[in-house]
Amino acid sequence: MGNFAANEGLSIFVILVWLGINVFLFVYFYLAFLIERYYYTRVILGHALSWARAPAACLNFNCMLILLPVCRNLLSFLRGSIQYCSRTAARQLDRNLTFHKLVAYMIAFHTAIHIIAHLFNFERFMDSQLMINSSYLPYVLSQMGNNDNRSYLNPIRTNETNPTIVMFTTIAGLTGVVITLALILIITSSMEVIRRSYFEVFWFTHHLFILFFIGLVLHGVGRIVRGQTLESVKVHNPDECHSQFETWGKNGTNCPEPVFAGNPPMTWKWVVGPMILYVCERLVRFYRSQQKVVITKVVMHPSKTLELQMKKKGFKMEVGQYVFIQCPSISQLEWHPFTLTSAPEEDHLSVHIRIVGDWTQALYTACGGDKTVVMDAWTLPKVAVDGPFGTASEDVFRYEVVMLVGAGIGVTPFASVLKSVWYKHVQENKNVFTKKIYFYWLCPETQAFEWFADLLQSLERQMMEKDMSDFLSYNIYLTRWKDAEAAHFRVQYEAEDDPITGLKQKTLYGKPNWDNEFSAIATQHPGSKVGVFLCGPMALATALGKQCFSHTESGTEFIFNKENF
Repeated sequence: MGNFAANEGLSIFVILVWLGINVFLFVYFYLAFLIERYYYTRVILGHALSWARAPAACLNFNCMLILLPVCRNLLSFLRGSIQYCSRTAARQLDRNLTFHKLVAYMIAFHTAIHIIAHLFNFERFMDSQLMINSSYLPYVLSQMGNNDNRSYLNPIRTNETNPTIVMFTTIAGLTGVVITLALILIITSSMEVIRRSYFEVFWFTHHLFILFFIGLVLHGVGRIVRGQTLESVKVHNPDECHSQFETWGKNGTNCPEPVFAGNPPMTWKWVVGPMILYVCERLVRFYRSQQKVVITKVVMHPSKTLELQMKKKGFKMEVGQYVFIQCPSISQLEWHPFTLTSAPEEDHLSVHIRIVGDWTQALYTACGGDKTVVMDAWTLPKVAVDGPFGTASEDVFRYEVVMLVGAGIGVTPFASVLKSVWYKHVQENKNVFTKKIYFYWLCPETQAFEWFADLLQSLERQMMEKDMSDFLSYNIYLTRWKDAEAAHFRVQYEAEDDPITGLKQKTLYGKPNWDNEFSAIATQHPGSKVGVFLCGPMALATALGKQCFSHTESGTEFIFNKENF
């Protein structure tokens, strides 16, 4: 329970507060439309009025939040400020995309309720116009305001139309259609299978959020939801006058005709702040994207992995951070995130890019990956770099004991960490708080190891020369090989160094027994806080998260951190 609270306590608290605000807004605005100034509106619409307005308030709140988790520069600034006060609070910012998705689901949920309620409302507005009966109060209310300069209650002003025409000829109806279509396209294209396989589809449809917010701000301009004015309520009490509607406004009656007005648009007040922040965010990104970037070296690694080494004036980074890269010759609009594999101590920035899609394949070709001759520097494509942006891996050196777990190309953030470790010990930096690193790398095939093996070999030699071989414990797993299959391979290569990686530490086969690994580390470091950092698939994240919750031997706390793109 202690480990669970340390890992998830603040996250659960934040989610509960967010859900609580949603519930409060829903209930508050549901009841707000049950007051007497909306009595006559409810005569026509019933409780569907409250069912439309309550989710609208929740939509305003969640649309205020939806942009904040993707303001990357703002989050990086907050992360750098907060982590000096509370490491736990800073870790919540690493779950920005998870919160962004939760808010999006809440928007979709409240949008569905809002739409369904308004479909009933439009139908009832139409029915009250068609029910030609002067002794029928909804009809009488619908006929009010037919003369010029008079207030009205029913936004459908004639019985010679239908709800579909009204939907496409009113501001509220038309913007509602635009908002709904944009939301459907954004959410469906964000599904994991589409985002991973067709990133361009995800990228372009996500920018429909511009139409979404324009429609959102304009949606209430038509003031389609109307009620009695406060002055009218003072002289015309609906509870007393509703039964006397046939004599409203006539001499000798205490009930003048009610006066109606629409509610002023409120959405802009909720979203204008985040919209301004996001515009500033995009301006900062645009400014940084215009700064000159020079590709100094291109390396083609096995397993179709492309390494780009670049230089950018004034570029500063921390371990584990990531950047967005654009290649104008491929696409003027697409930006793709890549973890930095260089260390802060190096004079360049580098990324390792696995070739898995159309954009990465085009970059691979532009950099000469399919050619056997060396390309001249001036023939290399121009690129733009935005960043760097903070991630969970920045906190590595804030833990005394660290577990680094990378799967396949997911090892990239730890390349930066391990390089920085190497530089710190070469420079004999005495301010390194971390005393022990456990490094796990899981790969399906042998080729994936080759681009990273040189770094590990250099680090291993350095640690041995300085008599610090206990500082770094690394375990490399070939997950698609079993011990039985690897037996023959080991017999053929009984050398001192591992035949696959060239390291003293032998490669392991199959998958790690995480239960044993966590138990051993907990026993080895009693009473310590162990930072567990993962860059890998969700299934592995789930497994490691459970291990962090369940292992409390010797008072050890495992704090789980996951890279989030």
